[in-house]
Amino acid sequence: MRTGTFSTPRNYTPQRNWYALVGWLFLLVYLAYITSLFDLDLDRFISGLDNGSKFLGRMFPPNFTRYELLMEGLLESLQIGVIATFLGVLISLPMGFLAARNLMPPWVTWCARGLIVLCRSFHPVIVAILFVKAVGFGALAGVMALTVASVGFIGKLFAESIEEISLKQIEAVRATGASFPNVILIGVFPQVMGRFTGFISYQLDSNLRNSTMVGLVGAGGIGGTLFAAFQRFDYDFVSAILISIIAVILAGEGVNNIMRRIYR
Repeated sequence: MRTGTFSTPRNYTPQRNWYALVGWLFLLVYLAYITSLFDLDLDRFISGLDNGSKFLGRMFPPNFTRYELLMEGLLESLQIGVIATFLGVLISLPMGFLAARNLMPPWVTWCARGLIVLCRSFHPVIVAILFVKAVGFGALAGVMALTVASVGFIGKLFAESIEEISLKQIEAVRATGASFPNVILIGVFPQVMGRFTGFISYQLDSNLRNSTMVGLVGAGGIGGTLFAAFQRFDYDFVSAILISIIAVILAGEGVNNIMRRIYR
């Protein structure tokens, strides 16, 4: 055999992964089954393309004449997203420390993680419907719903980040006789601050998007304006709202990039 080359033995036969083959066959059968449950056919697809083209034709050009109503809804959505992110971070910080297994006893972490799982169990729209029923229509229901969603997401990531830190720095701080709050401030925070900033910026971006969805069920923001425009078949105004939402999300992405550069 030449140097640098590879040869296959003549009696070598590749082995089939029967488990993978059976898995792929099961997946194909299942896809065929669930496809048969829906009313899918070529005529319906073609008619849908025609209806979609007419719908897009009615959306352009976008109508920005009612910019005051548009800006009012966008500003309320922005306020909902920012306040919900602030409250979510405020609650998630202690929740993340309580859920970290390397800092707390098991009975504390189980309780904290159970609360985090509860907050993550439902979509923000479902939680918003519950709060709309509880506190009525308006931005308060949206803030409360997105705060719950923020606690479920950020609390989990905070806890996992704390569990991945180096314990040597914590042991060194403890050896000086520092109290537990000082151990957290000196031994833990410097190791996770960069990740925390990334999580917070991502959650702010997510809350800005979700503030539109919760508004569709009456929890304030631009979502209510968008739903009303759909109900009136005012599609050129719908286009203006969608473009404005995209612009806000792009602006939020720019802020996230700036935050990452500052704390990198």
